[in-house]
Amino acid sequence: MKKRTSEKRATQNETILRQHSSDESYHSPVLPDVVVYPASAEEISSIMSFANENKIPVVPFGAGSSLEGHCIPVKGGISLNFQEMNEILEIRPDDFLVKVQPGVTRTQLNLALKKYGLFFPVDPGADATIGGMAATNASGTTSVKYGIMRDQVRNLKVVLADGQVIQTGGLAAKSSAGYHLTGMFVGSEGTLGVFTEITLKVYGIPEALLAARCTFPSVQSAVEAASAVLGSGTGIARIELVDERSIVQVNNNSDTSYTEAPTLFLEFHGNPASVTYEASLTKELLESFGGVEWVEERDSKARAKLWEARHHLAYAFKHGYPGKSMMFTDVCLPLSELSGAIVHARETMDAIGVPGAVLGHVGDGNFHAILMYDPSLSEEREKADKVNSSIVEYALNKGGTCTGEHGIGIGKAKYLAKEHADTLPIMSGIKKQLDPNDILNPGKIIV
Repeated sequence: MKKRTSEKRATQNETILRQHSSDESYHSPVLPDVVVYPASAEEISSIMSFANENKIPVVPFGAGSSLEGHCIPVKGGISLNFQEMNEILEIRPDDFLVKVQPGVTRTQLNLALKKYGLFFPVDPGADATIGGMAATNASGTTSVKYGIMRDQVRNLKVVLADGQVIQTGGLAAKSSAGYHLTGMFVGSEGTLGVFTEITLKVYGIPEALLAARCTFPSVQSAVEAASAVLGSGTGIARIELVDERSIVQVNNNSDTSYTEAPTLFLEFHGNPASVTYEASLTKELLESFGGVEWVEERDSKARAKLWEARHHLAYAFKHGYPGKSMMFTDVCLPLSELSGAIVHARETMDAIGVPGAVLGHVGDGNFHAILMYDPSLSEEREKADKVNSSIVEYALNKGGTCTGEHGIGIGKAKYLAKEHADTLPIMSGIKKQLDPNDILNPGKIIV
């Protein structure tokens, strides 16, 4: 990508300020004072030194696809856009590692890795930047097999609030040397430092992939079937739940004609013989829980269409409810509590009268509710907030978490205080130590 000339890498253009005032979340936009496009770690270091000295907030901005207001500059200041830092710096195929700048997107990375027979598995749906995915500890549909973002990050080059540049890890597959700072920075949502280089673990592209979908008489039976699959020892790579109302929107938006019933979307990775065998075993297991209409997809285009329908579900609801805003909830529970939580979410939505759907990464206990409401009607927003609160409280009471992958951002700080009441003072102490002037993404996580 051609770099901007230096005099054009900072702007107060009103249109660009507006573009950096919001993300995909339901939180209110706030304009930054200026948008800056750094091209190197050295430039970011200079920016941070200046901002720290003058107590100016700095908010990192990747693709703007976050769902909890992470990149909204609630206190103004500098919006730090990484589109100039989008280079893949090094691919080490023998080590199964890649080093990238934070502005590299997931799709861009996988295109570059493909020639080496490698791929990066974390798939949050959006074509997010790697920097943003690391900042929020993103996961997605493949986490049941490959893990979440924190499992993939081997090393970070980070600029701290005062401009100091540090490395948090190395290239080795494991280390017992000191505190695990890499894990601390991953998921810190831009509140502890600014990432300038990220070293990631990558994987060999499977020889064969097989996708499938299977319908069920109820959400509860689908979740119970998914839990049984996980306990069976099959090499499942993805297992996603989409409820009946989601399937209606998928059919309306994606030119599909899927049966309108709770559905599991699955995918197997391995060699041709192993995926065929594991899919056959899984089919039998799902049928024992009431699963019907098992449909397999081996062709790459057919598989892509199936997962596109799942990934575009949020946009399907936006198109299906013109004029309404979307609140996208996010909780994660122990697998034994998942079916009860999903049933509770659906019953709460129906009882309060909020339209939407339930879907999720049932392979790791993470699920979402899509809540549609009219932002011009305060009573509708209050209803959506009430449903969201009920879903979170249920999860916390069952030993779960208020966020499985979207992060705390603006809206979930109150739940973090309840979930981690004993360790929140320690988190606050770390924040104060690394960012005493509170310039790094203020108003997020620790408020």
